[in-house]
Amino acid sequence: MQFLLLIYNEDALLEALPDGEADAMMRSCLAHADELREEGHLLESQQLEPPAAAKAVRIRGGKLTVLDGPFAETKEYLGGFNLIEAADYDEAVKIAATFPWARTGCVEVRPVRDIDAVRRRVGAAGGGVKP
Repeated sequence: MQFLLLIYNEDALLEALPDGEADAMMRSCLAHADELREEGHLLESQQLEPPAAAKAVRIRGGKLTVLDGPFAETKEYLGGFNLIEAADYDEAVKIAATFPWARTGCVEVRPVRDIDAVRRRVGAAGGGVKP
């Protein structure tokens, strides 16, 4: 099964860390990601730029609106993601708990929906071969 681990950061908790600890956490996280990749668990991972760099795109009543971020007031914000392969939800949660960002934010574990099954259900053509 594939799961998306959504990494949420909370600046106040990151800023409260002793000098150099956030960088040490990042080095540890990157080394751990390399291990997970070698084990076949980590399929993809990316960091996101801060919310201030975001744009929110909406179409309402045929009118396009583009707003500069951040577009929601929140303590925690989406900072990145990891696409993993795990046997089940329990294994996915165990993997999520190994990321240091659970200490300074949140790691949301969400199953990835089989898009090919959705295509079949709605009668949409196309699709590709899964890697």
